[in-house]
Amino acid sequence: MPIEHMTVGVVVERRSVDNPWIDHAWAPVAVLPDAPDVAPWTLLQAGEGWERFYAGPATLSLFPSDTGQLIENFVPGAGKIWVCVRPTGIDPPLEVVGVTADPSEGEGYLEGMGDVVEALPMPEAVAARVLSFYHAHHVERPFVKRQRDRAGRDAFEARPGVGGGKRRRTEGGAAIGAEDDA
Repeated sequence: MPIEHMTVGVVVERRSVDNPWIDHAWAPVAVLPDAPDVAPWTLLQAGEGWERFYAGPATLSLFPSDTGQLIENFVPGAGKIWVCVRPTGIDPPLEVVGVTADPSEGEGYLEGMGDVVEALPMPEAVAARVLSFYHAHHVERPFVKRQRDRAGRDAFEARPGVGGGKRRRTEGGAAIGAEDDA
């Protein structure tokens, strides 16, 4: 199965917040089409109340089985990349959990308690590679609705231990066992 991996850079921002319990918040703010030649946690920009850091490289993986979801990412317009970062409580303050162009996987990142997930604009160079991968590996799969087995009630009751006998009920109404039909 041809899997394609590409390295991207992740930029995060530390912003001051007016909150009695915390003094700042972190969030991913950009994805770079390549990992730059700077060390992770290099300060890139700063302003009043905010700082942007290069958090480090991350691997964006594309799988042929996910091409249907990849193209859905481009339906509303420009593609997005979901970036998930997690506070570490030590230095460096965040770790990059993952990046993805698959909207379903991006939604799955939201399940992590304490993780910060952002859907960021996809750089044009990355979008070109994702679309090229889609065109090279997508196979249209028709939707096949599963047909249920419509066994009758007699088939269900004939199975041993499933409902072939009458149930005795206690005063509370709970079944406590099966009685013989004879």
